[in-house]
Amino acid sequence: MCRPGTEPVTLEQVLESRDQRALRQRAALQAHGKPVLSLTLVMPGPVKESSDARFLFWAAVNSIDALLQARRWPIRAREVILAPTGPEALYVVDGDARDLKRGLAELEDGHALGRLWDMDVICPDAGGISRARLGCAPRKCLVCGEAAHACARSRAHPLAELLKVIEEKVDGYRRSVGR
Repeated sequence: MCRPGTEPVTLEQVLESRDQRALRQRAALQAHGKPVLSLTLVMPGPVKESSDARFLFWAAVNSIDALLQARRWPIRAREVILAPTGPEALYVVDGDARDLKRGLAELEDGHALGRLWDMDVICPDAGGISRARLGCAPRKCLVCGEAAHACARSRAHPLAELLKVIEEKVDGYRRSVGR
């Protein structure tokens, strides 16, 4: 993910981006009163925007759009942000928040790139819908397959190792789809 031509961002930029995303989520919930789907990428380290990140992002957007269409969940609003802190999207979906989260968890678990997508669902009434709340298995570590949150919290794997695994996943998927 750290291919030439990408610029690192500061922790302050990442935190500001997170704060702005939370404001957009709250505004969307208030404006529409429907579940909000927030898409970001799993991008460890200081480089958040690159050609690989854009490829991952648009693969996620296309997969989400296909899922929503297949389940007949209308998109009431969609916003795409392409920023140095990484691409992100915000959807307002006319559907049940729990069903939406289940569908997205299946997408994360079933797509070759799904583990590199972070898709949160916020319900207007119940707040964030977690995988655990639905009885879904926790996300697995990119490197060792254990619970991702435990490895992330303990920093069990060096950044270079994580980036290598991500790059291999992206390159492998690109080869499989001929891009």
